[in-house]
Amino acid sequence: MRQEFESRLLENCVTEISRLPGIGRKTALRLALHLLRQEPATAMSLGNAIIEMRKGITYCKECHNISQTELCPICANGRRDHSTVCVVESVKDVIILENTGQYSGVYHVLGGVISPIDGVTPDMLEIDSLVERVERGGINEVILALGATMEGDTTGYYIYRRLAPCTDLKITQLARGVALGNEIEYTDELTLGRSLKNRTLFSDSIAM
Repeated sequence: MRQEFESRLLENCVTEISRLPGIGRKTALRLALHLLRQEPATAMSLGNAIIEMRKGITYCKECHNISQTELCPICANGRRDHSTVCVVESVKDVIILENTGQYSGVYHVLGGVISPIDGVTPDMLEIDSLVERVERGGINEVILALGATMEGDTTGYYIYRRLAPCTDLKITQLARGVALGNEIEYTDELTLGRSLKNRTLFSDSIAM
């Protein structure tokens, strides 16, 4: 049931906050009222931080990670192993895998996973750019670090089929220390680190 507000300004604020994922109108109202109880500078600081983030952050032209420059700091780092590319679903997964301290290669962010039920098709993801990146040469291994879900497995298999014609390319996936049905973001860093170290050839573990 839609809430009625005395103030149009409050209603507009609640409506905008409730657009964020996982936040309903009740939670949005609680957050809005919390901001009203703070000093005006607090709300201004939050608003400015959001505006500056949206204006200042773009996406890396190479891996599609967030960046404030044309190339993200990881892709621009000459000390990283650019011959190994770890394919992940989202920017959040890059942050989580970096926190393990177990990976020194570079990344490729798909921007999602294939999910017909949600209307997400391969052409909506950064799969073509991954294939082009591999075809340019210099990449020896692609690690499919996708969630152990049906959507993650479907996406991994699709990418595997697209990259299969690339000779001398090793395609691996995380060892199944990641529990079946789990997304990367819900897996602890120790388990992820071990899964990276013990990754297996994708062709040896296809169950499709």
